[in-house]
Amino acid sequence: MSAQETIKSEITSNDVVLFMKGTPQFPMCGFSGQVVQILDYLGVTYKGINVLDDADLRQGIKDYANWPTIPQLYVKGEFIGGCDIVREMFQSGELATHLNTNGIAAQAPATA
Repeated sequence: MSAQETIKSEITSNDVVLFMKGTPQFPMCGFSGQVVQILDYLGVTYKGINVLDDADLRQGIKDYANWPTIPQLYVKGEFIGGCDIVREMFQSGELATHLNTNGIAAQAPATA
């Protein structure tokens, strides 16, 4: 199976997928770690895929979304964005709303 086929399979068979450096239990970069913290804070069930395990997958995910950086978050097959976009959506409450609208249980972040 090609990297593109693997990516398509993962994002269509899992509601929330995070392509990241490392694992949710042990992120290998700060940006991946931030997205893991956000998803964990929201109580979202997701699949983390370590792109460091496969060079083809690491480049393939960049090509798939036409997005140059990792991590990349997908919800119901839709590319949401990288760390900065996910963080901004989280802080505004938009991420929790988007997840809930798509049938994925997420706690709303506390507002200041």
